[in-house]
Amino acid sequence: MRRLVRIVATLAVTGLCTAYLVWKIDFRETVRILADANLALFAVAAAIMVGTVLPMAWRWQRLLAARGLHDRLDWLTRAYLVSYTAGQILPTALGGDAVRIYETSRRHGGRGGLIAGSVVLERVLGGAATLVLAAVGFLLAVGHYDVGAYLWLELGFVIGTAALGILLFSSKARPLLRRAVPLLRRLRLERPIRAVYEGVHAYRGHAALLAGVFALTIVIQALRVLAIWLSGKAVGIDLPPRPYFVMGPLLFLVMLLPFTINGLAVRESFFVSFLGGLAVSADAAFAAGFLFFLVTLAMALPGGAILTWEGLHRPIRSAPRPGHG
Repeated sequence: MRRLVRIVATLAVTGLCTAYLVWKIDFRETVRILADANLALFAVAAAIMVGTVLPMAWRWQRLLAARGLHDRLDWLTRAYLVSYTAGQILPTALGGDAVRIYETSRRHGGRGGLIAGSVVLERVLGGAATLVLAAVGFLLAVGHYDVGAYLWLELGFVIGTAALGILLFSSKARPLLRRAVPLLRRLRLERPIRAVYEGVHAYRGHAALLAGVFALTIVIQALRVLAIWLSGKAVGIDLPPRPYFVMGPLLFLVMLLPFTINGLAVRESFFVSFLGGLAVSADAAFAAGFLFFLVTLAMALPGGAILTWEGLHRPIRSAPRPGHG
C-alpha cells in the first residue's frame, strides 16, 4: 500500500511540475540557450561540487572518531562518492545516505546506530548551515531583490530545524518522545529510530567538535551555492550571488522531497519559479536548472567509476568441485 501511495504521489508531483514547465517555457529557445552555455563555467561548478566531497568526508570522519569509530579518509570519501551515484537511482539524496549507512555498517558490525546517528547529524548541521546562509542572503538581497514570497518557506524550515535540534539534543524532550514509543512499536520502527536518536544524542558532550563541524559545513554549503550561481551565469543569467544565497537553501530542501524521480521537473520548476520573480526569463531559468542537474550528474561519475572498477576487480568465486560441498 505504501509503495502504491508513493508511486501515485511521485507521478502526481512530477506530472504537475512538468505541466507547469510546458506552460511556462519555449523548448526551442531553451535548447538554444543550452547550446550556447559557457562550458568553462559549467566545469568550474562541477569541480566545486565534486571538490566539496573530501572536506565532507573529513567532517564525517571526525564525527565518527568522536564516538570511538575510526576509519580511513580514503574509504569514507569513496563511500560519499558512491552514495551520490546511488542517489541518482534511489529517491532523493536521502537514498544515497541510506547506502552510505548500509555500507559503513557492514564494515563496522554492530555500530549501525552510531553510524546512522552521525549521518543524521550531518543532515541536521547541513540544514542549520543553509539557514545561516539564507539569513545572510536575505540581508544582502533585501531592498535589491523581491524574494519575499519564499521567506515564509524558509521561516518554516528554520522552525522545523530548531524543533528537530531540541528533540535530538535536549534531555528534557525525552518524556515527550516517550509518548511516541507505542505507535512506533506498532509500526515496528521503535528499534531503528531509537538507535539513530541515541547515536545523535550522544554528541551532546562534544560541543567544540560540533561548533567546528558546523563552521566547516557553512563554508561547504556556501561553495555549493556558488556552484548554483555559476550554473546560472553559464546560461547568461546576469545576477550576482546574493539572491542565490536565498535560493540555494530552498533548492537543497526541494531536492529532499521523497516524491520525485531524481528531482526531475521539480528542480527545474523551482528554478523557473524563483528566478522568474527576479525578472529572469522562464527559458533561461529552466536552462540553469537543467545545467545544475548535469552538475549533480557529474558528481555521480566518480562513484560510478569506482563501482565499475570494483566490479571488474572483484575476485570470482569458483564453483565447488564435485564431492566438496
